[in-house]
Amino acid sequence: MEIQIVSIIGAGTLGSRIALQAAISGYQVSIFDITDKALDFSFETMKKILAQLDKGGHLKENPEKILSRVYFTLDPEKAVKDADLINESVTEDIELKKKVWKQFGELAPEKTILTTNTSYLLPSMFADISGKPSKFCALHFHDVFYSRVVDIMPHPGTDPSLIPLLEKFGRSLNQVPVLVKKENPGYIFNTMLLALIGAAGKLLTGEVASVEDIDKSWMVNFHMPMGPFGILDSIGLDTAWHVTKSREDSASKAFAAHLKTYIDQGKLGEKTGEGFYKYPNPAYKDPKFIQ
Repeated sequence: MEIQIVSIIGAGTLGSRIALQAAISGYQVSIFDITDKALDFSFETMKKILAQLDKGGHLKENPEKILSRVYFTLDPEKAVKDADLINESVTEDIELKKKVWKQFGELAPEKTILTTNTSYLLPSMFADISGKPSKFCALHFHDVFYSRVVDIMPHPGTDPSLIPLLEKFGRSLNQVPVLVKKENPGYIFNTMLLALIGAAGKLLTGEVASVEDIDKSWMVNFHMPMGPFGILDSIGLDTAWHVTKSREDSASKAFAAHLKTYIDQGKLGEKTGEGFYKYPNPAYKDPKFIQ
């Protein structure tokens, strides 16, 4: 099987970036969401990224030609028509994802590979409801342009022949594919990241140290450009909240409650202009921050 037509379900920050990287890589791409506002956001996001890449001399084609390969639609049937691969990037909510996969599993052509970009949920939670469990697999992207790892995580019923196809597809998008041999919430990197974020959250909610001092400690000791809370802003506080609120330990629940105070104010991180820091010029990027 040759993957040529890609369908992205969910036109948020990451879904838009995956769709754009697929278009840059020469694929025909459709991107679906349920509101015009979401699709408008996606289009504007793509234009901004393309302008930056073009300015830096990183594009082999002009932005207009790349965008011509992207089809924005509110119509679920048109979104997956003739798709060789679907990648879903909707909110990290089990019931919502089940609803999405029931709908798109029925609409997808028989040939289509079905993949979820879920951060912490497992593909086996949605494989059966998709109606095509053998063609279902997790294909989890990170930033796409900056953090170029793509996790491939099958569930026990995934057809093994899909793995080399997904590895080849990942490389064609200028990503580094890594195989998670058995289902693991958080894949590889997110499992390690959650340990860091959990520790930082515990320090903050326990009033051991401030956001800034926790980040400074990490940045200086490990020579990193940002700390745990800068990382959280880049991930999105809403995504972090969905993950932490589902954990049973008291430290995670306390941190989830803290994150919710930001979410209720519309402060979701970098994508909304404010989270733990204000953007586009967060304090941690100022050289004086670690002096």
